[in-house]
Amino acid sequence: MPDRDHVTVLLPTYDEAATIGDCVDSFQEAGFDDILVMDGGSTDGTQEIATEHGARVEVQSDSGKGQAVREAVREHIDRVYVLMADGDGTYLPEEADRMLKPLDEGYEHVIGDRFGNMEAGAMTQLNQVGNKLTNWLFTRIHGEPFEDLLSGYRAFTRESFEQFTLSADGFGIETEMAVECAKRDIPTAVVPITYLQRPSGSNTNLHPIKDGGIIFLELFRRAKTSNPLFYFGSVGFGSGLFGVLLALYVTVEWFVYGIPHQVIAVGSAGATLLGVQLLMFGVLSDLLLSLHREQLDRIELLAEEHSGDD
Repeated sequence: MPDRDHVTVLLPTYDEAATIGDCVDSFQEAGFDDILVMDGGSTDGTQEIATEHGARVEVQSDSGKGQAVREAVREHIDRVYVLMADGDGTYLPEEADRMLKPLDEGYEHVIGDRFGNMEAGAMTQLNQVGNKLTNWLFTRIHGEPFEDLLSGYRAFTRESFEQFTLSADGFGIETEMAVECAKRDIPTAVVPITYLQRPSGSNTNLHPIKDGGIIFLELFRRAKTSNPLFYFGSVGFGSGLFGVLLALYVTVEWFVYGIPHQVIAVGSAGATLLGVQLLMFGVLSDLLLSLHREQLDRIELLAEEHSGDD
């Protein structure tokens, strides 16, 4: 188990006055002495309450959870390990050991699976469906069953975080981190955790439709370099299917009603050809990516053999 002296607890917050005090107290009672509250400019007294309860408070230079996490880890944390949670009281500090233990076993990133023990009412049906769909799509694209890639309860080494290329400002940060773990082969563990209902008087900053759309777009965008066959293939399939449906419409109109649709026919041909070309491009890109990964594996193997000879 990593020593508490080597761990910083990171709590990104925005207007969490109703819960932040108890949250900080709970992590202190769990034995953590460095609790960093990275605040997004709260106006409800979150910063003052966190300071009164003994947390180290920093105000982020911009807005959004993603920006807060990036700035916190890269500018305000110098310890080896980071335990990240939300300041809304939905995660149990008592389960911190469960989150940190895999870091002593060779893992560099740990994701807490909220579906392992979810309290009734902790997540709406809409959010549950969105989470399940996102996890399914992620597994299809990246081949890694992370179970709950949108979880905000995480433990990771600062060194592994510095390898990530992150740009999301909002709640897409969890998706980006999961994609980077899969893309860079960061040893990642998933552990079941308890997910509690938000305490009374605490309001969520998550907007299911808006933030859900951002998360899906980010997941799809990242597939371009991780799984080009899926990225270009899905767009190509959509374009090809659209072209075929247009062609069927033109054919029926011509043979049944004798109405020609030359412009639509041209559009149909164009969409079908574009779809075929994108599918071919996806196959070629996937082949190049596979060859690139094989070359990297060979280089790493040769480097290990060379270091062994020395």
